[in-house]
Amino acid sequence: MTLKDMVNESFRTYSLDDWTQKAEEALKGKAVNSLKTNTFENIELKPLYTKEDLENKKISQFPGQADFRRGFNSLGYLTEEWKIAQKIENGEEFQEKLRSSFDKGQTAIAFNANKIELNDIKTLAEKVYTKYPFSVETNDNQSQILSILSNLANRDKISGYIAADPFTLGAIQGHAPNSEIYDNWAEVIQSADRTMPNLRTILVNTSVYHNAGGNAVQDLAIALATAVHHIQELLNRGLKLETILSKMIFKFSIGANFFMEIAKLRAARLLWSKVTEAYGAKKEDRKMVITAETSSFTKTVYDPYVNLLRAGNEAFAAVLGGIQYLHVSPFNEPEGEPTTFSDRVARNTQLILKNEAHLEKVVDPAGGSWYIESLTNELAENAWALFLQIEEKDGIGNALKSGWLHAQIEEVLKQRNEAIFTRKQSIIGTNIYANLHDKPLKNAEKLITSSIPQLRLSELFEKLRISAENLEQSGYKPTVGLICLGDLKAHKARADFITGFLAPGGIHAQKSENIEKPEMAIQFIKESNLSHYVICGTDKQYEEAAFEIVRIIKEELTKVKVSLAGRPEKEMQEKLKQAGIDQFIHIRSDCFDILSSLLKEMEVTSND
Repeated sequence: MTLKDMVNESFRTYSLDDWTQKAEEALKGKAVNSLKTNTFENIELKPLYTKEDLENKKISQFPGQADFRRGFNSLGYLTEEWKIAQKIENGEEFQEKLRSSFDKGQTAIAFNANKIELNDIKTLAEKVYTKYPFSVETNDNQSQILSILSNLANRDKISGYIAADPFTLGAIQGHAPNSEIYDNWAEVIQSADRTMPNLRTILVNTSVYHNAGGNAVQDLAIALATAVHHIQELLNRGLKLETILSKMIFKFSIGANFFMEIAKLRAARLLWSKVTEAYGAKKEDRKMVITAETSSFTKTVYDPYVNLLRAGNEAFAAVLGGIQYLHVSPFNEPEGEPTTFSDRVARNTQLILKNEAHLEKVVDPAGGSWYIESLTNELAENAWALFLQIEEKDGIGNALKSGWLHAQIEEVLKQRNEAIFTRKQSIIGTNIYANLHDKPLKNAEKLITSSIPQLRLSELFEKLRISAENLEQSGYKPTVGLICLGDLKAHKARADFITGFLAPGGIHAQKSENIEKPEMAIQFIKESNLSHYVICGTDKQYEEAAFEIVRIIKEELTKVKVSLAGRPEKEMQEKLKQAGIDQFIHIRSDCFDILSSLLKEMEVTSND
């Protein structure tokens, strides 16, 4: 073949059906559709997305164009970088910590407004308020903080946000803000607008719902419903629409589902553009400003260094989704106040994304992705439908007061718990690959109860670990004996599975030697003197040896409970149950339920 022939050579074009056929060959006859999965948002994810998925769907061609799903700046972060807004924990060295953080890459004044001393605000503001924007969420003390800042020289240069959402406390405490609260708030907003025109003061906070277990559709719908409620209440008190919109900022927590979270932020801008357009807002006023934080719901007490990876994944999604402010939670946040080290690592996570991954130089990399664009559209459609449902309940206030909204979120939380209980969803170091040598952090036993409870997904498994460690401290080491049939090759897979299955509950596994005959198993039980055992071997060994072992146990050791690793054929299961097997532990078992029952029974045994 000549060079000319090579230049003119082209690859054969294959159709989607051709690729589907090849994929199904690799799947050994299973249909490609068997790879579809369902999310907690009730969205079906396909294994492949093509241009056909976006046919008849309108998408933005360029960033900066309405509907703003691709961001409201045509050059993305090249126009305006996202602000690194790591919250500085208050304390004796608060002033020094804040100053030091700016030297190390922080680009916003961020702190916990509920704990700060008002004198500290005045001191820090005098030093840096014209250099950096504020990134502060407030509750009851918003007016006090704004009053201090309004007395500063050059106060018109104050920017960023010092914002409140009256629904934040209401959602947690189970009530909606009343008219008097909105009366006072309207005055605060108007006063701040006169003295600090570049400062945003109206927050729409969805984190409380996210941290109760809510999904992305609920985050979006609640954000719209809350924002619309704020608009209506403030319009009724004489504020102009353009003033209200220019003062609003939206807060989202970013969860673990990477692509879903990117799509959530894009859908949020799309939906907000449509809502504000319906109000008759100008294009400039239809832009959604977003502050985000990595999720506290996804973090764990045990194996806390895995939280570094979780936070990095969530921060990456937030930046690709197009946020304006970002707080990355320190890996030991569930423990309480972070350390200097965990603060630095959290801040450096953002600096790596900015200065090493160069994400500030890429304009909406998700744009045009058939998968993400399709997911954005579907999220927006589902969120809009839920928003209309909330409005049919007479708005977010009544949806909260009636308990309807709480019930909707609780249903999603139930689904999430079922997924981790059965280990369909993994929490590394908690319900899978748990390290029994990990110790709980100091606040591991702290419980939070409220109308919209603020949770972490791993909490229920962590309570099991704490119960197990309390048992061990009392002198009873929670342990299950493994009766290992035959040689190592025969029992290793199931023995290892059971060892890993027990670890999330803080329960140790004690393996027997290779059991060649029933008498050896009985001897192991008598020597180890435990209350629970699991027989581990092959299905064939179960037929040959398990029945005899169980028969002897039930005759001679009546208090001992015996389970079996694996799930034999149904007929064999029935025979084994009749022989005395208490339960079968396999990959589809409810891990949480079994471990919880084991620990309760061991607590009873320890008191005998």
